[in-house]
Amino acid sequence: MNDLKEFDISFIGLKLGNHQFDYKVDNKFFEYFQYDEFENADIKVALDFEKKNNMFNLIFNSQGIVTVNCDITNEPFEMEINGNLPLIVKFGEEYNDNHEEILIIPHNEYQLNVAQFIYEMIALSVPVKRIHPGVEDGTLQSEVIKKLEDYQLKKEKAIDPRWAKLKELQSDKKE
Repeated sequence: MNDLKEFDISFIGLKLGNHQFDYKVDNKFFEYFQYDEFENADIKVALDFEKKNNMFNLIFNSQGIVTVNCDITNEPFEMEINGNLPLIVKFGEEYNDNHEEILIIPHNEYQLNVAQFIYEMIALSVPVKRIHPGVEDGTLQSEVIKKLEDYQLKKEKAIDPRWAKLKELQSDKKE
């Protein structure tokens, strides 16, 4: 992780107690992880780092804007994202990250790179379905929207007579 040295925290020199680290994440950060879902990213990450005698409590908070493509129209739009990730770091015999909220690092470690945790927090804070706000409120004018409207099924006004008879039976029961 030589490219992401600014995300290294040398905890040997830190005093016990709370420490604050701030990071600015942009496209270059995501290129390192080969994550190309964002056309543009401007995210601020605040890390509350609490050093105790035998462990660390880390709380990552992110807030920013990413430019993504709409899943319906493929039109780019800016989306606000907010993320939160708590992490406990303990010391053990060997590195172990099997648990999602607990990280075990070897006793002889002297620094921790937090880039992977920031990446995961941001990637997971993006909704699975990304819909342009203009699609939701009907203001987006796009060729894709026009095509979708052309192919949209027209609701039939006539009710199937079998359903009408069933509805009559149901209304008779209520009386």
